Amino acid sequence: MKYLFTLLLFIPLFGFTQNNLAKQLDSITTKKDADTFLKTHKPEDGKIYIYNKEKHKTKIATSLFKLSEGGKKVIKNDFKKTYYKVIDKSKVDHCKFNIIVLDGEMTSNQSAKVIRNKVLSQYNEGYKFEDLAKQHSSGPTAKTGGDTGWIKLGDISDTFDEQAFNQNRAIDEVFTVDDSKNKKYYIVVKTKDKTPIEEITVLKFTEDL
Repeated sequence: MKYLFTLLLFIPLFGFTQNNLAKQLDSITTKKDADTFLKTHKPEDGKIYIYNKEKHKTKIATSLFKLSEGGKKVIKNDFKKTYYKVIDKSKVDHCKFNIIVLDGEMTSNQSAKVIRNKVLSQYNEGYKFEDLAKQHSSGPTAKTGGDTGWIKLGDISDTFDEQAFNQNRAIDEVFTVDDSKNKKYYIVVKTKDKTPIEEITVLKFTEDL
């Protein structure tokens, strides 16, 4: 009887906690609100994600893009409940480039520039950019033959933004970028012009049932 009484007391308290949590979710309208919520509650798997409509094609991403700003989605199984809240929706300019990155950290700035000049000469002689990237480039884009995919300001570096993203470059134009601060030296081909792509900022966290 004693244990039953304790359980009966706990059930409404648990229900209050759930209701209170739902109200707090409703009050989150900005990234700052979401950051404060995560610091205060420290929920399991608590994080803020940015989903890009061109990059993220999963079932959950597709369903989240259908929500309006402020919309919520809850996924429940026998053990956990996962919350998603869309706290921002916007369209952000993206471009596509093919890049070959020579890393001055691996040799020296001067050696990286010398190698870049040789690679650029090979490209001008008719070598495929994709093959040259796989052979000479550093970083993750080497595996994709230099293709950056859709990128936005801040994805690579301030210098790249200034010399490649913000310049009125023509499609298929070949140019170089010297990012001396980060010791990166690029051969760049612009492949897609600025295109606004929808992005959503999502608060996600999980709690045990």
